[in-house]
Amino acid sequence: MNLLPGTNPPSNWAEFLEGLWQRNPVFVMVLGMCPTMAITTSAINAISMGLATTFVLAASCWMISLLRHVIPKEVRIATYIVIIATFVTVVDYGIQVISLSLYEALGAYIKLIVANCLVLGRAEAHAARNPPFASVVNATGMGLGFTLGLFMIGGVRELIGMGSLFGISLFGPHYQPWVVMILPPGGFFVMGLWLMVFALVRARRDHGLAAQTQGA
Repeated sequence: MNLLPGTNPPSNWAEFLEGLWQRNPVFVMVLGMCPTMAITTSAINAISMGLATTFVLAASCWMISLLRHVIPKEVRIATYIVIIATFVTVVDYGIQVISLSLYEALGAYIKLIVANCLVLGRAEAHAARNPPFASVVNATGMGLGFTLGLFMIGGVRELIGMGSLFGISLFGPHYQPWVVMILPPGGFFVMGLWLMVFALVRARRDHGLAAQTQGA
């Protein structure tokens, strides 16, 4: 994070919260849309992919920060990708051990974490310029913000599309599910609604700040 002269660096808590809300990867920066649209057909799939991405993000940013002074600038991107791919491989085998059904549900999108622009973007913009602890804090906040975004989409899609949450039926046997919600159009529909909510919240916040400034 670049700072203006004379400004203080943000606290670790501020770095952590940045990714949860102010710069949420899904609803503010709109990153990682491929897995966001593809695997959010259920809450468990959404959280699993989010936590897998969080682990890769935090671990790779930690390693890149440790090596930031010895990685040649000419090959830094290639080096980052190798580091990220290493931790993606760990996650890939780990999920196979934990649950084969979950591994099959997430499919190729686990391996595609390597190409997630959120992970590479954090490595280049933050980890390569900050010490390990600050990099891990920032990456963890971004990862959990990504997880939150996936859950907010996947939870709504599962709730309306199947009448359940985490596989638990909530509306009884007579509920008529909206099947379209677990199909690709449902993902775009729910994503659009959440983007509208975030835009309204930001507009109200900016309006309130402007009113306070004028009052002062």
